[in-house]
Amino acid sequence: MEYTNKDFKSSQTVKWCPGCGDHALIATLQKAMAEIGVAPHNVAVVSGIGCSSRLPYYLNTYGFHSIHGRGAAIATGVKTANPNICVWQATGDGDCLAIGGNHFIHSVRRNIDINVLLFNNRIYGLTKGQYSPTSPRGFVSKSSPNGSIEKAFLPAELTFGAGGTFFARTLDVDAETAKMVLLAAHAHKGTSVVECLVNCVIFNHGTHADISSKELRVEKTVVLEHGKPMIFGANRDKGLVLDGWNIKAVTIGENGVKESDILIHDAKTQDYTLHLKLAQMHQPELPVAMGIIRDVEECSYETELENQILQVQKNSKVKNFDDLVGTLEQWEI
Repeated sequence: MEYTNKDFKSSQTVKWCPGCGDHALIATLQKAMAEIGVAPHNVAVVSGIGCSSRLPYYLNTYGFHSIHGRGAAIATGVKTANPNICVWQATGDGDCLAIGGNHFIHSVRRNIDINVLLFNNRIYGLTKGQYSPTSPRGFVSKSSPNGSIEKAFLPAELTFGAGGTFFARTLDVDAETAKMVLLAAHAHKGTSVVECLVNCVIFNHGTHADISSKELRVEKTVVLEHGKPMIFGANRDKGLVLDGWNIKAVTIGENGVKESDILIHDAKTQDYTLHLKLAQMHQPELPVAMGIIRDVEECSYETELENQILQVQKNSKVKNFDDLVGTLEQWEI
């Protein structure tokens, strides 16, 4: 059966602030879900607490709005109990990386087959403007009036450090790249982490303004796709090369640089050394990496668990709960 984005829209009124980047992401997600083709009743969307965690209300699928930071634990339970369900987790930089940090890294470590949408606006929006784990050092907020003195988390570093098999990044205003990475996240067997850079128009307006406009985006970001050269720029004349152990931006045609010198992206290599370097790139020296940064194959938790249960059943007289009850002492009254 073919679906449209309307099949995944709920009847609930969307209550995000006008101009919030979450609006664009949910519209792209609904289009991606329609293209994926999994029936709405076979999809579950789980969230924690925060502006992004309202997502389950606005999708015509099963949903679970859990408690602060516990979305990963609930999503893991849903997928383990019913591996045939397509599970998405909506979370924010505070919900996921502060109170939910421990659950996040262990869901990544286990490689449970869920799709994590990490909405990163570098602020606590729902609680009205405190600095978050991804707010930059020196950031002035209601809870850091003299500037934050903390180093910010980079979601990719946590993902790779936990053994993550899939990491992608997109902007709220870049629907084309967003749809590409959402489709790839679904296709990946394991924990897919998609960092969604979104704007909070009320409490952190313009947090991604250095790369978000169409003009800046083509010059200051590079969209990565497996097997394709890392080329960017309005004229497609800039690219990335290795300079010793470091990544360097160059202009094709200058200083003898040829297009064949540009790095070819390998998202499939198990070694995440270059993936990490790409994820760490920042302005003004280097473009910000978008698209699919890492996508490698590894066994998923729920599949391994199901195989283990089948093996135990094969070697035991007790195949299920009824068999277990039958082994216990019984009497009639």
